Amino acid sequence: MSSESTYRSANVVIVAYKPKPGKEADLLQLTREHLSILRAEGLATHMPETILMAQGGIVVEVFEWAPSGAERAHQNPTVLAMWNRYWAACDIVKLTDLPEATEMFAHFSRLEL
Repeated sequence: MSSESTYRSANVVIVAYKPKPGKEADLLQLTREHLSILRAEGLATHMPETILMAQGGIVVEVFEWAPSGAERAHQNPTVLAMWNRYWAACDIVKLTDLPEATEMFAHFSRLEL
């Protein structure tokens, strides 16, 4: 088996959400809903998601888009409404801005929502 056949063309995303002051509970609620909404709209796969907590209360989410799911999400009214809720509750930060990213082995706490 060639190495090319062992990998599939996946679009796994890792995103970090920094809650705005006083919006921590809103961010956690959105995180609970996020993937089920994307899946219901046919935009995300059933790859198990991983939700982590970084320093400073930053929520890190790992999930997989369905083929062209990220592109289709930008025209989906349900997703656009959810994203508006995200913008009210948090800022998206670069992974390189996380203190954990400076370590050879980044350690996070797992969130069970």
